[in-house]
Formats: sequence, structure tokens, C-alpha cells
Amino acid sequence: MSTSQSLRSFKNISACVFDAYGTLLDVNCAAQRCHADLADKAQPLADLWRAKQLQYTWLSSLMGRHRDFYEVTGAALDFAMETLDLDDQALRAKLMALYEVLDAYAEVPELLGSLKQAGLKTAILSNGSPKMLATAVKAAGLGPSLNDVISIEDAGIYKPSPSVYQLAVDRLGVAKENICFVSSNGWDASGAAAFGFQVAWVNRTGQVAEKLGFPPHVELSNLTKLAGLVLKQ
Repeated sequence: MSTSQSLRSFKNISACVFDAYGTLLDVNCAAQRCHADLADKAQPLADLWRAKQLQYTWLSSLMGRHRDFYEVTGAALDFAMETLDLDDQALRAKLMALYEVLDAYAEVPELLGSLKQAGLKTAILSNGSPKMLATAVKAAGLGPSLNDVISIEDAGIYKPSPSVYQLAVDRLGVAKENICFVSSNGWDASGAAAFGFQVAWVNRTGQVAEKLGFPPHVELSNLTKLAGLVLKQ
């Protein structure tokens, strides 16, 4: 979807709700900060860790055996480290600690500030546990630009369950049709679109669009242009 089409896509937006991990926060930076320990396994570890983390959220939801995101993240890291023949408990502890203080992408602080200054409500809606999110938001300095930080723990199931997206509607007091939901995950963007949000997919890695039948309203390579698109509606 081109930027010119994107300019006509958002209507009557009152709130912008963001996924956290991979959208506002760089999920690769924990492994990158351990490059001296991981060497050429740094990116493979980051990729496999993230893939299994997401798989475990979906599987735990389908099995009806909910585990919070910190537990899921640790289990996914264990799988990734064992796969890559990394048997180092000190390194595991270091990676888990770093995951709690991930860097925000460079454009994020200015974007959130612009949206908040313009009078839009801003929030995070994330798989993260409340404690993980509180730590991450504080470390990245994003708190002053957010009206709310919402964890799926309040629903007891992971995205893309509609009950998770409903949390944003209830907490912000904004109709779903007036919420712009933003995610870097194609499956999350599809889930949010199916729910009824107006959706921006931040396709940072140039992935092919999901084939689930619920495309995003806007596709962007990063968040730089989002404020202009939302505020020029």
C-alpha cells in the first residue's frame, strides 16, 4: 500500500495504540549487546528467540495453559540457546535482564510526543506482563507520552484474541473504529483489523503481507510518517 493511499486511509482517529515489542522496542538489541559473547550466533539467536516466543504465546493460548510473557520469553530463550549449543547460565541471565530494558527505535520518542501534543490518546497494548512493561517503558523514557500501558494479562490470553483488543477500547473509552492500532507484526495487524481497528503495519523487515483476509489500512517501513498520516485525516 503506497503512502498516497495511506493519506486517505485514517478517519476520525481519537487514539493510537501500539504493540510494544518489535514496534516501539527493538527486540534484537538484547542479543546485539551480547555480541562479544555470541559472535556469529547473535542474530540467529535473536531470530529464533523471537520466533519461539511468539509461537509459545499462541500455543499456550490454544492449549488453555496460560503462562505470563516473562516465563514464555525465558522458555523461548532456553529453546534457542539449546538449539545453538549455548550452555551458559550466566549468559542466559544477562540476556533476560537485557530484554527487560530494550532500546526504543530512534523515531519513537518524537512520534509519541507529537501524537500526545496533538491531543490524541496514546497507549501500549502488549503481550508483555505488567512488570516487564513498566520496566521497559521506564527504561526507554516513554511514560510521559503514554496515557496507558495495557497488558494482555488483564484478559488472560494472548493476541490475536479479540478479547485482548477489547481491553484498549475499555481502558481508553474510545470506540474501536476510532482507534489506530500500530504493530510491526503482520499477524497482529491482521488480528487488529479483523477486530475493527484502523491498522498501521510497521513492516520494518520487508516481509510479505499475511494472507489472512484482513489487511492493514497502512503499511509503513518505520514510524516516522505515522503522525503525519494520523493528524492529517
